Amino acid sequence: MSAVPILEVENVSKRFGNFVALNNVSTRFEAGKLSAIIGPNGAGKSTFFNVVSGAFPPSAGTLKFQGRDITGTAQHEFARIGIAKSFQITTVFKQLSAHENVRVAAQMRSARYQLLTPRAKLTALSDRAHELLARVGLASLHDRTAADLAHGQQRALEVAMALASEPTLLLMDEPTAGMSPEETKVMMDLIVQLAAERSVIIVEHKMKLVMGICERLLVLHHGEFLAEGTPDEIRANTEVRRVYLGQG
Repeated sequence: MSAVPILEVENVSKRFGNFVALNNVSTRFEAGKLSAIIGPNGAGKSTFFNVVSGAFPPSAGTLKFQGRDITGTAQHEFARIGIAKSFQITTVFKQLSAHENVRVAAQMRSARYQLLTPRAKLTALSDRAHELLARVGLASLHDRTAADLAHGQQRALEVAMALASEPTLLLMDEPTAGMSPEETKVMMDLIVQLAAERSVIIVEHKMKLVMGICERLLVLHHGEFLAEGTPDEIRANTEVRRVYLGQG
């Protein structure tokens, strides 16, 4: 086990006015692991995702990435330090081709403030985009407009865009939302492959979906820490069974 976790959450709370969405949650995610944050609808999973991905600053508590305090770090800095994310709602450029979407994502990483990009670098970015599309199974659809892709293919395209930043940690919010069983199988297989190369944390409410692939699970309930452990430990946990397993 790595001495320094990839991500550490210490006593994190998030309030919206008088509403407490997260209450004093502490946990740590080890490097090189495929982990999941699970819980019934309304458990606080999306708020947790938004806090650890930099979208929401915590109201209290500390976030550490590879031992470095990143509490309050601007959201746009997360990709630069090695954290990428894909959202529950697909965020691709619908009017661009699959290849153009990934090339733009790669260009944002390599030339953030460079208005005039040399042709040689554009060629390298184009090659990188082709490589990432192949990585997520979209090589044959590189010229297809994103709007014309099936829902599962759009989600895969978003993953390719996230990978363009070459993240150490990939965060995925309900990656199979709205997918058919066939699309779900393809996405789960892709997640397992990606987790062989980097740390991956997924947020999911379908417990059965993650039980077979994740090494460690964190269970939230009403915005509070309920349990964490291996799939077998979570299955055997009386409190988890009471509040969750009957609903999944």
